[in-house]
Amino acid sequence: MSNSQKKLEAEISAAFIKFQRDLIGRGPQEAKTYIINDMLITRFKGVLTVEEKHLVNRDSGKKLVKQMRELLREMYSEDYEKIVEHYTGCKVLSSHSDISTKTGERIEVFIMDKDLEKSL
Repeated sequence: MSNSQKKLEAEISAAFIKFQRDLIGRGPQEAKTYIINDMLITRFKGVLTVEEKHLVNRDSGKKLVKQMRELLREMYSEDYEKIVEHYTGCKVLSSHSDISTKTGERIEVFIMDKDLEKSL
């Protein structure tokens, strides 16, 4: 892995954290981005709020947290994709997200129009 790839991955992680802090007033405790061929994957740790941590102790609360997070992601998916496009210069073809109410982690996956890893 080249230094330019490591630097780009770190810049994207920082941009995602800043975006989330600006959006909801709190960001993840940690974010790590990986560029693999034409995919960009970011893993966020410590994303659940104090309230969400209480809610996930019940099945109905887990469903509620997942639904709320899915709706927020849907509302701001274009913003996430714009961040990726800005930093990579690639067009995002699709993006996917999921959150674990068990571990408090979230994952974002972006499929790009070219193999970014090869060009770094």
